[in-house]
Amino acid sequence: MLARKTVKNQITLPKEIADQFPGVEYFEVKMEDHRIILEPLRQARGYEVREKLSTLKISEADITDAVARARKGKK
Repeated sequence: MLARKTVKNQITLPKEIADQFPGVEYFEVKMEDHRIILEPLRQARGYEVREKLSTLKISEADITDAVARARKGKK
């Protein structure tokens, strides 16, 4: 398979390769021995947690208050 670099330094992955990584939007790019290495990045679990907290309308202040209450109870 071939991929061509455009004048804007963009490379499109062949469909046969891209289909092997469903749901992956980002790849970490590094160079080893004059080769380009792409490693798929999946969204961090932290992102999922923040999204769930947002859905439940739980704010950062709510979490801070809960931690403070929990720490008071441990004394």
